[in-house]
Amino acid sequence: MDPLGVVVLVGAFLVLLAVGVPIAFAVGVAGAASLLLSVPAEPALTTVAQRLATGIDSFALLAIPLFILSGQLMNRGGSAERLVALGRALVGPLPGGLIFVNVVGCLLFGAVSGSAVATAAGVGAFMIPLMEREGYSREQAAAVNITASTTGLLVPPSNVLIVYSLASGGVSIAALFLAGYVPGILVGVLIAIAAVWTSGGRSRVARWELAELRSATLAAAPSLLLVGIVMGGIVGGVFTATEAAGVAVVYALVLGLGVYREIRIWELRSILTEAATTTGVVLFLVAASMAMSWVMAYENIPQAVSEAFLGLAAGPLAVLAVMNLLLLAVGTFMDMTPAVLIFTPIFLPVALELGIDPIHFGIVMVLNLCVGLCTPPVGTVLFVGCGAAGTDLRRVLPALLPLYIAMVVALIVVTLVPDLSLALPRAFGFAP
Repeated sequence: MDPLGVVVLVGAFLVLLAVGVPIAFAVGVAGAASLLLSVPAEPALTTVAQRLATGIDSFALLAIPLFILSGQLMNRGGSAERLVALGRALVGPLPGGLIFVNVVGCLLFGAVSGSAVATAAGVGAFMIPLMEREGYSREQAAAVNITASTTGLLVPPSNVLIVYSLASGGVSIAALFLAGYVPGILVGVLIAIAAVWTSGGRSRVARWELAELRSATLAAAPSLLLVGIVMGGIVGGVFTATEAAGVAVVYALVLGLGVYREIRIWELRSILTEAATTTGVVLFLVAASMAMSWVMAYENIPQAVSEAFLGLAAGPLAVLAVMNLLLLAVGTFMDMTPAVLIFTPIFLPVALELGIDPIHFGIVMVLNLCVGLCTPPVGTVLFVGCGAAGTDLRRVLPALLPLYIAMVVALIVVTLVPDLSLALPRAFGFAP
């Protein structure tokens, strides 16, 4: 490992981030700058360009734009409102009912859309005004919406779990999808409990009514069926995750145009444009991060980090604790996708050497980085949630602090109890 190359790689990346360069450009430029120290300019730049192209030359990655498009269609097609209504019928009668409705609505819509940002915007548009009318502060409502929106990144279909599968060298996407259910629900439950406790446990907002529950379930069932089709097809071996994404697009289109009838033909252009824009951002991040990962491998950084961790003579839990602390710090200034692509090749070999299951490690990593989506200065979900609530970071941060603690507690529990992640993959034969 060339120490100067490492210094240039890390230093250039941090400086570029500090001056406001978009993270994808910062990642690509830092990788190229480091490589230029040991390789002549023309082959170095050619290699980086090749790695940018080959980094996204993957059939599995085709699932990402397709799931993004299906999420956009579900978001615009009326699913959010119906899933929130189902959540209200299911958990509204609980003490602090609207908090549970917000969390369940985010969990359900996150599972349908696969996007934390879309969940924060879609569910927040309904729940934040509703909670405010029931006496919650706008900041409390926004804090619950922001943190609960990240549960959709654990509950499938999840684009970031597909990215982890790519970065890990082929961990089963189906196994990762199954592994995310219990941790995702656990995060939602702990967020709801923390929010109810800090709000003083306001009164119920409804009574359990069988007729209302039946009506809400029938209205939301077509949306929820998408998850059943995707997961049933993948687990049953009917189609791959990429093919499932294509099925999801067709289903979401039929649902929005023909069943709910909340999408008009002329709106498809703007939906496709939004999906293409989001896809371009995500895949450019993937390409740049894969290029940087190659440069780090060229500099032998993963091997050096592995030797350093293994030289601590500590057990798996101690090493996981250190990794979690590092990832929590990384998540505050780096978006989830590049963080997964850059740090998986560094940390996963250490985890495997210590006997940690790669499926469990992937869930721990994604859950860890979900915290970063809700924290300044880079948290995208944080700022989308604040925008949906019409408030700012300074006001919402006090309400977020106890919910951060709940997310970290969930992270600790999932880290210490691997069976929370592995029980379902084992039950369906996707994990030993």
